[in-house]
Amino acid sequence: MKNLFALTCCLLLTLTGIAKTYKVANADEFKKAADAATAGDEIVIANGTYTGWEQTISTTATAAKPLIIRAETTGKVIFNGDVSKPVFLLTGGYIQIIGLNFEACTITKGGVLIELKDSKYCRVSKCLFTKNVVKIQFTPIVVISGKGEHNRVDNCSFISNVDNQEVQIKITKEDAPQFTLVDHNLFRDKDKVSWANNNGGECVQVGQDPIMLGLQSARSIVRDNRFIHCNGEPEVISNKSSDNRYINNYFEDCKGELVMRGGHDCLIDSNTFKGGSGGIRVNGTGHTITNNTINDIKTAIRLMYGMAKGKTETGFYVAAANCTIKNNRINNAETGIYIGDSKNADWTGKFDTKRYPSRTMQDVAPIDNVIADNIFTNVKTEVVHNEQ
Repeated sequence: MKNLFALTCCLLLTLTGIAKTYKVANADEFKKAADAATAGDEIVIANGTYTGWEQTISTTATAAKPLIIRAETTGKVIFNGDVSKPVFLLTGGYIQIIGLNFEACTITKGGVLIELKDSKYCRVSKCLFTKNVVKIQFTPIVVISGKGEHNRVDNCSFISNVDNQEVQIKITKEDAPQFTLVDHNLFRDKDKVSWANNNGGECVQVGQDPIMLGLQSARSIVRDNRFIHCNGEPEVISNKSSDNRYINNYFEDCKGELVMRGGHDCLIDSNTFKGGSGGIRVNGTGHTITNNTINDIKTAIRLMYGMAKGKTETGFYVAAANCTIKNNRINNAETGIYIGDSKNADWTGKFDTKRYPSRTMQDVAPIDNVIADNIFTNVKTEVVHNEQ
């Protein structure tokens, strides 16, 4: 009897540890499942088309037993319609969203397709975002915000979205998400935004305020992504924070650049550019730009003038300084490396000097940059000096 009792207890303990699978087919069923789910459980959304979802998932799972939210069949769970709040808001830990499609959504004020807020080790993977339209400038469709860390967006496709930012890492005075990984995604066929100032169409934006918040360290990694025909605005990737890494990304025929708009001490390494309007544009201090291959672009790398220099002066643009540009391969260009672009550009009346207490003349030259061991092939002028 004692042995039978012990065996029964072990079976009960084992059964209580078995992960559950919830099959849901509407918003109410999903909410009930999300409220009940624990580490190791799986929520499977039935194939179909859905509108009007506003779901918050706050489960704290574990690395060994994540909470999985997935499509019944990848590509056959579609969200569309009007969006004025997050369709999925993840606030917990170790939650994974896998294989969902977001197609032809109309995103208005307050709307976003997926937001990871104060979340840790959450993941958005193998999702498709296509033909979604935003109605408010500077609106992302996927955003990482709050005090989260180690979140990931990977193996997703962002195709033919309109007037939006694709992935935004949101930095405020209070919060800067840490160690976000954006990797192995496809960004493709993004037309120029319709906004009057041609701004707000980045594919990846890491930080939003280059002046007051550029010193904040996000420690994000953007790597192994593909950007093809991304023409939303002049910045395909916009860096506006510090200590980020951009590694092994591929750009083809994009009307824009990989831009260090604000922030300092970033690594831009082993990226490839093929055609398009630009390569790498640099403001800020202490960036390392190495081992990149830039083909068939008029000006491959631009080091910019600023209104200020260093990490303590305030400037709407900070001059490129103490950067290292080494071991890059530049092929078929008019200018390989341009040191001193936008010299004496006058920004009077073009930004709010109360919000951004900066001089308006872009007259501070790049300084103390190391240019070495770059390889130029069929380049008309390898290095232009315009900083005197």
